[in-house]
Amino acid sequence: MNKRDVLLNELAQGLRPISEGIEWFDGRGQEEQFQVLLFLRHHCVQARAITEDAPESIRRSGLRPTHTPAVLISRGRIDEQLGKIAGLAPLDERRKAFRLLIAVLAIADGRRRERFCSGGCSPLVAPTVRRLTAQHRTLKATSQSNVFQVADQSHQKSQWRAPVIRSAYAASV
Repeated sequence: MNKRDVLLNELAQGLRPISEGIEWFDGRGQEEQFQVLLFLRHHCVQARAITEDAPESIRRSGLRPTHTPAVLISRGRIDEQLGKIAGLAPLDERRKAFRLLIAVLAIADGRRRERFCSGGCSPLVAPTVRRLTAQHRTLKATSQSNVFQVADQSHQKSQWRAPVIRSAYAASV
């Protein structure tokens, strides 16, 4: 993790005041601000932000519900809306987007930490959880494909038996 990542995580965890984050954000050039917003969007999605996070995110960010980022996050699929928010061009909209994305990350990451790190969390826990989740998905997919193979085999057996039954029936008639 670089300094930017640490700063953004500290802002989301409430370890630094948002005013410090806004000052830092305003000190970046337009392209770097865009990259920061994309980074935040990515981490919001990774932390599994959900549509129900929108009202609390708007409240925490201090935005009015009529501000463009607040309107966007309240409509449609959140992962798509976060992308639109990260892509806002005017400077004042980017500031609002920054505040809102920090709030979304704070809520989603807080829920993730509560769920996966109830006994304490270290930077190594998240990769372990991701690895275990990936292993679970692989096992689940493997077991599903085995079920389909068994179903195909039994289907093939039933097709094999069908002609025998018909011929036995035909011989008895």
